[in-house]
Amino acid sequence: MISFKPKALVYLSAILLAACGSQTKNSSDALFSSEAFSIYPNKVTQGDFTASAKSGTEMVSNYISPTAEAYDRKVEFKFSLNRKDNELPYGKNHSVIIIPEGGSYQTPIIKFGKHHADQNKVSEGDYLEKNTKVTFRLDMRDVLKAFEEKGYYEDSQGDKVAKSDFQGVFIAGGSAPLNWDFENLSNELKDPDGDGIYEITLVMNAENPDAHTDSSWKLENDISGYPQYKSGMPLQDALYNLTLDEVIKLSEADGTFRTGKKWDGVWTRDVSYAIVLGMGAVEPQRSITSLRKKVKRNRIVQDTGSGGAWPVSTDRTTWSLAAWELYCITGDKQWLKEAFEIIRNTVEDDFKNVMAKDGLVKGETSFLDWRKQEYPRWMDNVGISQTEALGTNVVHYATWNILAKMAKELGEPADQYRKAAVDLKQAINKELWQEDKGFYAMYKYGGNYMITLPRAEALGEALAVLYDVAPRDKQAEIVSNVPNVPYGTPCFYPQIDGIRPYHNNGIWPFVQSFYNMAAAKVENGKALEHGLASVYRASALFLTNKENMVAEDGDFATELNSDYQLWSVAGHLGMVYKVLFGIHYHPDRITFTPAVPKAYDGAKTLTNFKYRNAVLNISLKGFGSKIKSFRLDGKEAKPEFLANLSGEHTIDIELVNNDFSADSKFTLVKNKFALTTPEVTYENGILKWKAIEGAASYHVFKNGEEVEQTEKTSLEVKASGTYAEYTVAAKDQAGYWSFIAEPVKVFLPSVQQLIEAESVVVPTKRKVTGFTGKGAVETSKEANKNLSWTINAPKAGEYFIDFRYANGSGAWNTDNMCALRTLGVNGEAVGTVVMAQRGTDEWSSWAYSNAWAITLKKGKNTVSLNFEDYNENMNVEINTALVDHLRVIKK
Repeated sequence: MISFKPKALVYLSAILLAACGSQTKNSSDALFSSEAFSIYPNKVTQGDFTASAKSGTEMVSNYISPTAEAYDRKVEFKFSLNRKDNELPYGKNHSVIIIPEGGSYQTPIIKFGKHHADQNKVSEGDYLEKNTKVTFRLDMRDVLKAFEEKGYYEDSQGDKVAKSDFQGVFIAGGSAPLNWDFENLSNELKDPDGDGIYEITLVMNAENPDAHTDSSWKLENDISGYPQYKSGMPLQDALYNLTLDEVIKLSEADGTFRTGKKWDGVWTRDVSYAIVLGMGAVEPQRSITSLRKKVKRNRIVQDTGSGGAWPVSTDRTTWSLAAWELYCITGDKQWLKEAFEIIRNTVEDDFKNVMAKDGLVKGETSFLDWRKQEYPRWMDNVGISQTEALGTNVVHYATWNILAKMAKELGEPADQYRKAAVDLKQAINKELWQEDKGFYAMYKYGGNYMITLPRAEALGEALAVLYDVAPRDKQAEIVSNVPNVPYGTPCFYPQIDGIRPYHNNGIWPFVQSFYNMAAAKVENGKALEHGLASVYRASALFLTNKENMVAEDGDFATELNSDYQLWSVAGHLGMVYKVLFGIHYHPDRITFTPAVPKAYDGAKTLTNFKYRNAVLNISLKGFGSKIKSFRLDGKEAKPEFLANLSGEHTIDIELVNNDFSADSKFTLVKNKFALTTPEVTYENGILKWKAIEGAASYHVFKNGEEVEQTEKTSLEVKASGTYAEYTVAAKDQAGYWSFIAEPVKVFLPSVQQLIEAESVVVPTKRKVTGFTGKGAVETSKEANKNLSWTINAPKAGEYFIDFRYANGSGAWNTDNMCALRTLGVNGEAVGTVVMAQRGTDEWSSWAYSNAWAITLKKGKNTVSLNFEDYNENMNVEINTALVDHLRVIKK
């Protein structure tokens, strides 16, 4: 909205602007307005909610989470053995309608594995009473009987839970205090009288402090030592000062950053992305100290996570992005030498362990590290370790590029690093670019043959633009085409149904900030206006820089959330430093490329901004993406200066007032959930799957290639003397895909060999069940570091080989004890075998490792599993697995 003023008033305003160096915008002029919310110079409005800046150091908000006020009587839940989603088929949950008597309610006794659905109806607006005590009752007698008679219980996925591995039965669900985070379940049912009926009593719809935000904020800490920002817009100024207030709250006594209000300690990817966004600019030494905390054995630490951390997760190289940023900020050559050696050691290990044959890097999506939140439920951590994800690959490309730049600065050879970067960039553009969509695919995934998941993934798309993985002519296309929803840029699109918001159905301010930086780089004003509004709305209404928000409705009630999350705080700083003022660091200079949307027109100042030995006081006038004039200490200059500048200096920047949103394209869509993942079975030569609601067609893939499009739910497939792998994906009328089904292996039994591991080594003395043959072999750093077997191949050619294993060293989603070995065939190293963690002390939980395609000669061949120096995991001490047998199938 534009307000027109008399000429005299405009002239007077210009005089005041020149005198004061700032201008207060008309508070009634919206900076951004949509059906969902509006941003004004002094407030944010969203329906009945308003957040207002009373001054630059004080704000108020009446925001209340709608979710917290509307607790449904219908509660969906599942039971869980050993904290796994193993009671009912995926997507099927128990349900009860809670109608309490005297403040309490008991569920019927539900038999484990038998679906229970309450048929009662709930009227709209009829919510559960506060602090209702609910007792969940479970009949476990069939499970206990199976333990006694068979020694195991076979779960809904066909996996066997051994009696010796049984650690308890838990409850998961969608209503607090229940949650769907199976790997972290804490609500355990008990059977004190031993009758096989387990119970737990929980308080539902309890008062929850996390369901509410503060109603006011007032500056608590002395922020005068940081850069000071004035915009003439009380909202922007207050949010910037709130953010600096939170920088201090995140600063620990040991000289490091904590990760958020809820999360202490330093996490590799969090602190690294935060440093790149803006934390390095305000706290360079604390940033360096924090990075040093994430080094072990002179290599970067991959934080604990899926399947035992690295190499299931492989984005620890985000550290290199931050290390280079800090060198460019400080010019510290000693830091450069230290970081160069750490990064070089790290990527050399990565190169030997996580490179795929198509030239991409393996490992789960960068930062999206919560298995159920971004992968199909059928995929385990070994499968995730073999995926080839956009964001992770861009980070590795940037790392190789940074190594080359570091080498040049240090006078070291750099050609090998440049070549590795070029090769990876080419692979990303070949394997992941989607010409029909104008952005990259989220990842490649599957079984032994990989298929592209065509979803957009916001962080990876933004980084591909910022680090020039995308060719220049594709960068603007990406920013224009990535789907945005009314509240911002979701982590990926479309969403996964039935999974509570977090990464899925979530918007993360730090991801939004990287996307905003990409929008500024390609001069897409519409995308930038929408992205800035997303950041400002959430920070103002919540009065803190939250970790995440719901893509569907912008609320903060997600699976997990924290106030003043480190990278959210840094992202807010980055919007001022890197977007509005366009400050970018280089080894020998600093440059300026401001991007100010027309709505944010006016005078802005950034004072006390420190750069090496200089203190800068910067004024910025006008709007646009192009500089009209740039003055250093009153003299016209290029919009940059060398790093040797010292002392205090003034910089005056005036923009040309080009409205770079006028012609920019921007994709704004309603939030959408993808179709349910098909489940495929194979029997008597027929592939079968159930109809998926909303599916317009089904697409059958054989060995990674689409071979059939049909509206039917079955297909005749004949087994042959070679391996074939089939899967099915559903597609809706709008062209959006489901996940692919778990691949089905189809072949004649005669083409498979099983070779028992204990045929060459004495079996383990661990008490385990469920193995084939006479036992299983333990391989650790102390015992059987190197194992070898003889394979008799009936004919020369290509075969697939994998290993049935168990790893009870730690939980599915925590610890750092993934077992790694190098596969050798006839004396030649082929690649790394990943045997991810499957559950603490669950040594009878069996699965297959990743498979490798190998070439065998006719007759005798030697296959080995060897522990090499580069197979060290993040734990270093424990690198242990049990090997049951080898599986060899003719390709």
